[in-house]
Amino acid sequence: MTSDSSAPLRPDDGTRLHGEYKVPGGKLVVVDLDVVDGHLAGVSVSGDFFLEPDEALLDINRALTGLPESAAAADISAAVTAALPADAVLFGFSADAVAVAVRRALSRASGWADHQWEIIPPSVLPTHVNVALDEVLTEEVGSGRRNPTLRFWDWEEPSVVIGSFQSVRNEVDPDGVSRHGITVVRRISGGGAMFMEAGNCITYSLYLPQTLVDGISFADSYAFLDAWVMAALEKLGIKAFYVPLNDIVTDQGKIGGAAQKRLANGGMLHHVTMSYDIDADKMVDVLRIGKEKLSDKGTRSAKKRVDPLRRHTGLARTEIIAAMQEVFVERYGAVESSVSEAELAIAKERVAAKFGTEEWLNRVP
Repeated sequence: MTSDSSAPLRPDDGTRLHGEYKVPGGKLVVVDLDVVDGHLAGVSVSGDFFLEPDEALLDINRALTGLPESAAAADISAAVTAALPADAVLFGFSADAVAVAVRRALSRASGWADHQWEIIPPSVLPTHVNVALDEVLTEEVGSGRRNPTLRFWDWEEPSVVIGSFQSVRNEVDPDGVSRHGITVVRRISGGGAMFMEAGNCITYSLYLPQTLVDGISFADSYAFLDAWVMAALEKLGIKAFYVPLNDIVTDQGKIGGAAQKRLANGGMLHHVTMSYDIDADKMVDVLRIGKEKLSDKGTRSAKKRVDPLRRHTGLARTEIIAAMQEVFVERYGAVESSVSEAELAIAKERVAAKFGTEEWLNRVP
């Protein structure tokens, strides 16, 4: 199980505390330090970044020295920013990146390698249960009862999964839903509606401790948590990138979107849906995709926003999922696991008490 990283870990061999953070798309930031009487001492920042003028590195070290070890990431970042000369240029890193490395050195933030990751392969479940499992497994990771986990969804019934704050009336066409036998479900994360038929998209959920994104901005956490899947897509010949806040795109259009939810117990949910082979005609018959939604996407047609992975790769959906799992295992040493009987039972209880109720579905009418 995951260890409690809420308190700094002290090496017993006299070595200094050491933290590293690789900026997504940027450089490596390394921090070595001591803690004396509850404050940072002997701080040394290094890495393969670029910094001008040279003396600014000493300014950063001085700004960090003397800070309380309990300092929040935002306070650490602010201290670094305030100490930098007006003409300082930071390339490949930032004050926020330094803060993450410091927090990791103090074991108040964690890296991917600090956790034993698990993967749950696709298993067909009702959409209501898939949504409920996202809440249950996030809680389990937050409480330390489950290791951080990557789970791939699978389902059979055609569904629309709407964001936590979306209006049912504004997002879903009741006639289209009735005509196509669509199940409408509300999830716990924000973001937009997902049109899901069996085999038409790839959906995965990451359940992680919030220590993994400690010091990383809400916006930057999306790309940070999906760096592995970008590598998997590139391995398949797809050059994908993030368009803030949460769209995953290629030069030919959008292929997916991400959403997140952070729980009070320290658990975090990050999940992504990517289109594989979506029936665009049916999608626009079921979803109300208005002009305002499309206005910042550079297109007039919702159909043009669907950019299936099948067309990009020519591969079966199962082959793409297998490639994603392979990269995740290679990067993070993940081992295969499954949803336990107890977790599944709790999820089914949540469906009955929450996710399958009209009250939850229509909490935003």
